[in-house]
Amino acid sequence: MTTIHAPADHDLMLRVAPMPADVNSNGDIFGGWVMAQVDIAGGIAAARCARGRVATVAVNSFHFRQPISIGDVVSLYTRIEKTGRTSITVHVEVIAERNPWAPVVVKVTEATLTYVAIDDAGAKRPLSAP
Repeated sequence: MTTIHAPADHDLMLRVAPMPADVNSNGDIFGGWVMAQVDIAGGIAAARCARGRVATVAVNSFHFRQPISIGDVVSLYTRIEKTGRTSITVHVEVIAERNPWAPVVVKVTEATLTYVAIDDAGAKRPLSAP
């Protein structure tokens, strides 16, 4: 059986399986569904780094390389690329494991997003302050 290997310097942050409600009229998984999963995974990584709440402030890049299908097991791996005074930039790679009878593992999407650390009132806060 093929195992999913993390991209270099990335951590597994989320693993999901798309459902029939997530397909578009072509039978592929909606790009918006993939974008939401990327934002969730990136947000988890950023919140851990910030040690508290974060908000998405930018989608710096997003590349769809291959479609995702029902039956794929989708793994999202993250790496903190950069931190600023209040911001965290996260790279996310999305890997799909398909065909359980003859497993194939492919990179389907990659993205870079920026988050900002926020306090309980939703105002920016320095990363050093929890």
